[in-house]
Amino acid sequence: MHQHALALKFHSYSPHYALPLSNFSLQSPNSLLHIFPRVISSVSLRCRSGTADVSPVKYASNGKIGGVLVAEKPIDVATLGNLCVDIVLRVRELPPPSRRERKALMEELSTSPPDKKYWEAGGNCNMAIAAARLGLNCVAIGHVGDEIYGEFLLDVLHEEGISTVGLDGEANAKDTSSFCDTLICWVLVDPLQRHGFCSRADFKEEPAFNWITDLPEEVKMAIRQSKVLFCNGYDFDDFSPSFIMSTIDYATKVGTAVFFDPGPRGKSLSKGTPDERKALAHFFRMSDVLLLTSEEAEALTGIRNPVKAGQEILRNGKGTKWVIVKMGPKGSILVTKSSVSVAPAFKVEVVDTVGCGDSFVAAIALGYIRNMPLVNTLTIANAVGAATAMGCGAGRNVAKRHQVVDLIKASKLNDEENLIEELLAENPESPRINLLSKGIRKEGQIETISMEKVVSELLPELEHGRCCVKASS
Repeated sequence: MHQHALALKFHSYSPHYALPLSNFSLQSPNSLLHIFPRVISSVSLRCRSGTADVSPVKYASNGKIGGVLVAEKPIDVATLGNLCVDIVLRVRELPPPSRRERKALMEELSTSPPDKKYWEAGGNCNMAIAAARLGLNCVAIGHVGDEIYGEFLLDVLHEEGISTVGLDGEANAKDTSSFCDTLICWVLVDPLQRHGFCSRADFKEEPAFNWITDLPEEVKMAIRQSKVLFCNGYDFDDFSPSFIMSTIDYATKVGTAVFFDPGPRGKSLSKGTPDERKALAHFFRMSDVLLLTSEEAEALTGIRNPVKAGQEILRNGKGTKWVIVKMGPKGSILVTKSSVSVAPAFKVEVVDTVGCGDSFVAAIALGYIRNMPLVNTLTIANAVGAATAMGCGAGRNVAKRHQVVDLIKASKLNDEENLIEELLAENPESPRINLLSKGIRKEGQIETISMEKVVSELLPELEHGRCCVKASS
């Protein structure tokens, strides 16, 4: 998970699949999601040719994905922007909050690149790597520079079987020296395991590629041929709000499902410029799949109960089919207009939560694309997120297939009772809840789905991945 923001952030990690976002105020519970009319514009972006297979898409045969009929598309997942190199360094103390001192520190760090053993792919590379290891065909859309960091990033992506469609609009850039650089995120870790993050984007007043206004044909083709386009809040650090809105509209037009996870950036966006708030609202209205922490869902709707919050978000969304609420060590829920599915989290020894949310969404995309049962989708997503939490850092350290298989086979789940109590609290009229459980029961609103049944269905799915053998090594 790429953590650069408008200021250096300090986090002492708790076992959440995404960082908590408190006070995420998007005006009133209902207003922001539908106060802006849909904007449809033709969009294009300057880009250099990438390595993705973007031959003409075939629309002759239709398949069913995520419960929705879509045209045949050869690419499973495309990620938009947010490609960076994380450099993880141990420091005696985290820098003070002074903007001037933080900037001076970053410039000092940048003068002499540390050994490559401290480098790792970051940002949306995390999601793409996790998805590729689950057997999905992935393409990363974004800017990568022509220096050593860019070469490193491309090598990592290509070794993981991920194609790239890069940006190359240098002639139009306002600041070509900045444009040519690959984005670097410095991840500073103190002796107490607290993390601080800073990057060039922290000190810019506008997005890195603010001058990009149109989608080039190469990027259009990549989006058109993808089943899923994944976006997150950090896209606002790369692109202008108008460009982001246009990209969403293009994906919707060509039948590509939009996945959106606001992440830690959501809080500042909700209090950002009018254009940022408008684009954020557009994401919530038009995305096919929304992924939120329980704190984000409550702040967005003003509703504490995650099931009711998910239902409220669905009511206000125009194209929203799934709302997924991540509840950290408790588990996760998936709300549709006709059902609620719940899966407790796996019991693991948490080492580092960086990259867990990105890994989680990769598995959600797998379930959506393969039209898995909803509880199965949550189960594999919880397992992938938990497997990532057992390692240190993100990038190539995200979950490997064999780790996911081992967790699912072991079937050690956290206690479900507290989770169920929270879901039913203040929600006596909750629809039937399909609950993953090691026990068997059917009472009131709860109908259990046995872990044994889910395991028997998931294990064959995990054997289909084209990257499975490589990822297991």
